Amino acid sequence: MGVVAGALAFEAETVERGSPPIDHAHLACYTFGNKALELEVLQLFANQAPEYLEQLRSAASEKEWRDAAHTLKGSARAVGAMRVGDRAERAEALRASPDTVARSRAIAALEEALDEARAYVASLGDRA
Repeated sequence: MGVVAGALAFEAETVERGSPPIDHAHLACYTFGNKALELEVLQLFANQAPEYLEQLRSAASEKEWRDAAHTLKGSARAVGAMRVGDRAERAEALRASPDTVARSRAIAALEEALDEARAYVASLGDRA
């Protein structure tokens, strides 16, 4: 995927807009439907994910960028934060790109998805 195509890929989402930022059915496969465990796992993700975003912001090498994007992609998908995972995958594909505009756009898209997911997780905690 070229730099321009990679940057434009952030416009298209695999996960439908309007769907919840967390796929509870996916997460339940790993937690056996234990709601308390789901909340704990989601809160851990919500607390840890901003660190990976900061690692992307400060990545000084292709490896640092790739590692941060890949780690965020995996942890997001593991907890059912598919929109975050999709955007992290697109960021990971930019790893060879020296295009700072494309990387900035990737970080902004990730930040938007993370903010949405973290607010959603916080609302779950308020209901508990």
